[in-house]
Amino acid sequence: MIPHISSRPRRTLVLAATLGAALAFGAPAALAGTAPVGPSAPSARAMAPAAAPTSQSATWVAGTRAYLVITAPGDSSAVRSAIAANGGTVFSNFDSIGVIVAHSASAGFAATMRGVSGVQQVGATRTSDVPADAYNPALPANPSQASTPAGEPVRADMSQIKADQAWAVTTGSSSVKVGILDTGVDDQHQDLAPNFNAADSVSCAYGKPDTRAGAWRDVDTHGTHVAGTIAAAKNGKGVIGVAPGVKISAVRVAEPGNSFFFAENTICGFVWAGDHGFKVTNNSYYTDPWQFNCPDNIDQAAIIEGVKRAQQYAESKGSLQIAAAGNEDYDLAHKTTDSASPNDSTPVTRTITNACLDIPTELPGVVTVAANGTGVTKASFSNYGQGVIDVAAPGSNVYSTLPGGTYGSKSGTSMATPHVVGVAALIASTNPGITPAQIRDKLATQANDIACPSDSRCTGTTANNAFFGEGQVDALKAVGSTPPPGKYFENLGDFAINDNATVESPITVSGVSGNAPATLKVGVDIKHTYIGDLKVDLVAPDGSVYTLSNRAGGGTDNIIQTFTVNASSEVANGLWKLRVNDNANADTGKIDAWNLTF
Repeated sequence: MIPHISSRPRRTLVLAATLGAALAFGAPAALAGTAPVGPSAPSARAMAPAAAPTSQSATWVAGTRAYLVITAPGDSSAVRSAIAANGGTVFSNFDSIGVIVAHSASAGFAATMRGVSGVQQVGATRTSDVPADAYNPALPANPSQASTPAGEPVRADMSQIKADQAWAVTTGSSSVKVGILDTGVDDQHQDLAPNFNAADSVSCAYGKPDTRAGAWRDVDTHGTHVAGTIAAAKNGKGVIGVAPGVKISAVRVAEPGNSFFFAENTICGFVWAGDHGFKVTNNSYYTDPWQFNCPDNIDQAAIIEGVKRAQQYAESKGSLQIAAAGNEDYDLAHKTTDSASPNDSTPVTRTITNACLDIPTELPGVVTVAANGTGVTKASFSNYGQGVIDVAAPGSNVYSTLPGGTYGSKSGTSMATPHVVGVAALIASTNPGITPAQIRDKLATQANDIACPSDSRCTGTTANNAFFGEGQVDALKAVGSTPPPGKYFENLGDFAINDNATVESPITVSGVSGNAPATLKVGVDIKHTYIGDLKVDLVAPDGSVYTLSNRAGGGTDNIIQTFTVNASSEVANGLWKLRVNDNANADTGKIDAWNLTF
């Protein structure tokens, strides 16, 4: 099935398939002009008011808009008084960074506030009304949970970045806290519950912390999928995350019904991350409604400043932000047009320059992640850009957790980013006291270089280029260990598996002294429907056969697993083969890749 790529929540994710059903995301985001935004008629896409809300600070009325009021950090009481005196209400304030979130239905509110002493900038954060739900938010659903049979084969994406080998060094420390700024997380999921940190979880939807139990839960599926890639438990079922021993917290920054991530939500999330000791955060989204925020626009300039201050605050508290590059196959180093903004009302096409920023991924200090396709290729959808992309990671057909105890596959830079976050969490686990800057440096130095393909858009060197930045992350190198030279061998060639036929994929091993180990690792990636048709064997150089799977799995699709074989009686050097027998009609497939680790 060809995955559908959507722009929501992070022009991101592509959903390929889930257990029993395919899911779809909303339509791609749109675009907007650069004129200052003021209250006008409610957007057609704005959420309709539900019930008459109540609030400590305001009563919802049609035309209510949200603004960032930027001041000097510290006591903002005088500016807050001015907000109330000029037709506004203070919805939330972050004195530590000098940012106030104000609401007003007055058309002249922003212009008036810009003339107030102590006010540095004022900018509207949306072109649609603030939903009534902001004043009395409904708790997300707590879905019933499906059960999963035992078995958690190592997925191909984990083997690709050598996470499965890194686990022999560390699975991550429970003292390392990772924040997932996203659509929320299903904390009841059997693969996430063991590592979920409810005490530091929150909803920042609408720009104010909501600490009620369950406010952090998923209003989509995206955040739960991201969470599994980072830290699904190593518990014998489902999947395993890159760092299955660390703690994860949900910071829901998406609003229900539309999964928009407005600037005030992101600001709230970053400040929360800094105040709650998150070592690293995952940001697989862009800040709505502008795909790119331009400093020559008075509203967007305030958004840039507010979110930048929040990110700097989080980093000053020891938190590293890692973010998705986006899924438009767009050159972020050579920006020309934006046709997707504002996505909360009517988008228009506008001319832009490199001064316009994709937030948060292009903010200083944020690690920007591109997506690999199969192996070390560029995923067709991944954004790119010389000097913008920092590292790359697998982002195509990534299988992970979904709400309700289920699992499914998605594609996108949203899916690549949590691989990097997991590696960063492993780095922090093996280097107590490491700073965000040091983690950034280590992510760059451990990455495996990927040369540019024959594509003129890929500029730069093998060591650092527009498609892959410093290269693909390597969890094993990141935790201070590398496989011994000549000990790892792989065949990435495709070998068709036809009905009632046998196929073999070879690997020639050389440079290994003595016999193979008693714990020879055989990584297998077989794409085939109804794997109960298949018998899979490892054939040693002397012809000895070691059965890996014998017509097991019934109607399940694909064998993506690492097997351990006692091959201590075999000479290591020579021609090893993966042999696959198809024993029935109707279902076919291929050996996609396999490897040996001695």
